[in-house]
Amino acid sequence: MSLLRQPILLLARSQGVKRLVSTMPVSSGIVTSYVPGETTADAVDATAALVADGLRVTLDHLGEDTTDAARADATVAAYKELLADLSSRGLAAHAEVSVKLSAIGQMLPGDGRTVALENAREICHAARNAGTTVTLDMEDHTTTDSTLAILRELRKDFPETGAVLQAMLRRTEADCRELAYEGSRVRLCKGAYMEPDTVAFQDRIDIDKSYVRCLKVLLGGQGYPMIATHDPRMVTIAASLASRFGRQPGTYEFQMLYGIRPEEQKRLAAAGETVRVYIPYGTEWYGYLMRRLAEKPQNLGFFARSLVSKK
Repeated sequence: MSLLRQPILLLARSQGVKRLVSTMPVSSGIVTSYVPGETTADAVDATAALVADGLRVTLDHLGEDTTDAARADATVAAYKELLADLSSRGLAAHAEVSVKLSAIGQMLPGDGRTVALENAREICHAARNAGTTVTLDMEDHTTTDSTLAILRELRKDFPETGAVLQAMLRRTEADCRELAYEGSRVRLCKGAYMEPDTVAFQDRIDIDKSYVRCLKVLLGGQGYPMIATHDPRMVTIAASLASRFGRQPGTYEFQMLYGIRPEEQKRLAAAGETVRVYIPYGTEWYGYLMRRLAEKPQNLGFFARSLVSKK
């Protein structure tokens, strides 16, 4: 793991740096590389452009660690507005939404889990009415059990609800086995949170090995794997494993982040693969940006220069 990764993730928690960065336009080149804008219209326009290129989309209204009920309600309203706009523009068949439970009440004191579940139900209902689906994003390891418990409850009424698992966590191969059943949609990513050694692999090679083990479980199972990676080696390995397990195109998909390897996204789609692009949008882009910088620390120099030039 990069020596810069942990310092960058710690920097993400600095309120002083956050205030400095957040007062800038969205922002100095590097933010717009990863976030198409702050409004629903920005997100839907970006979706339309990607769909026109033969890609699919999942949209994340940015915001997490909400400890205010009114703010959680506002996030639910934002998702409902987004889903209505996707439907009205004929994009819902090609675009779903990704939801962080901490943005809709999971961290509220007392009955946060119940609040998050009911808010997630409301978004799932709006998504079904729009003709699309919801995937529950996974956050740091302290929320994994709660998130999977809420997933189980949601799938009783909305079995199409997707899950996300992070290969860096030591528990994830076992979680993959539990979720690799028919109809289960599972996004497998490497993970972008700073986690302790007791629960997570730290070395890149160990994370990669875990990712491949998890791929084997999901592609060999009965569910619908969503392979979230930009790593060319993992793309090649995933395609090889899909062939080994007799997977036909359309029984799994690749996922990549907005602004990362866009030509590869289009290349895979042109080759007949289903490719979905993760679009984050909204005013709460700071934490998301810092996790992207931690994944690719060479971007930090460009980011720092953009800060200096705006002073």
